[in-house]
Amino acid sequence: MGSFGAIPLNADALIAHLRSLRNEANIAGQRRFGITPAGEHLGIAIPVLRKLARAHRNNHALARQLWRSGIHEARILAAYVDLPKQVSRRQMEVWASQFDSWDLCDQVCGNLFDRTDHAVVMAVAWTRSQSLFKKRAGFSLMAALAVHRKELPDSLFRKFIPLIVREADDDRNFVRKAVNWALRQIGKRNRTLRADALRAARALKEGKSRSARWIGADAVRELGSY
Repeated sequence: MGSFGAIPLNADALIAHLRSLRNEANIAGQRRFGITPAGEHLGIAIPVLRKLARAHRNNHALARQLWRSGIHEARILAAYVDLPKQVSRRQMEVWASQFDSWDLCDQVCGNLFDRTDHAVVMAVAWTRSQSLFKKRAGFSLMAALAVHRKELPDSLFRKFIPLIVREADDDRNFVRKAVNWALRQIGKRNRTLRADALRAARALKEGKSRSARWIGADAVRELGSY
């Protein structure tokens, strides 16, 4: 069993190391922010996981082992160490179907899925999902693409906007916040997309559902002063 300094390189040893970092105070604090995963929860802070990931970058096999552990923080770490080019659509579907908290969803979408060749297709598909966190993943992925994928054309993000408008009536908190997030990040991408996003936001602000009105008003508030 090898190691890098005090950092274990073996999957089992790495999982044992994560368990040694369990922090009850952090678990309680995260629960107050709605982080209540169904699996084992260790309360390890994101900066600690990011530092730990540095010795394990681009390791697809390790990422799969970490994910299979079912441990919340191990799954976040899996997103940090996986190799985007080796991530298949099937893997994305399996992982997304196992999202059980908003932070796991956003960490995976914003640190791995958005860098894959399948990101756009999956984002669009997931917006129609009835699953709470898979649907959130569709919009979280749109937001991450808007921030991280500078090479993508404006035309792609314009196609996302009608999907955002279509799903703005979903009043589930973790969905509507992701819908709002996607709209705001698209609008921040450049001046042209800001105009498109503001147009959609103003229409939503006058919508029939409380969720759509909240999404629209919040986006107008931010993009109108951006």
